[in-house]
Amino acid sequence: MYFIENVAFQFDSLDRIEKEDKWILSEAASNEEYTLTDVIISSEYLLQEECHPVLYELDLVNPELIPE
Repeated sequence: MYFIENVAFQFDSLDRIEKEDKWILSEAASNEEYTLTDVIISSEYLLQEECHPVLYELDLVNPELIPE
């Protein structure tokens, strides 16, 4: 799950092996659950605010934290 200022806007799909991984299952169980509708609503908000990273260039506070 990807967030901007605690707003969920994107997620990665998991393959079958990842869906069975004990660490991933533990992480999922210990974090808030989001529906596809939640992500769509958040994405719409980011689009309205011109802050969606797919369409707008953003100044990053901690760019070193972005995974490669």
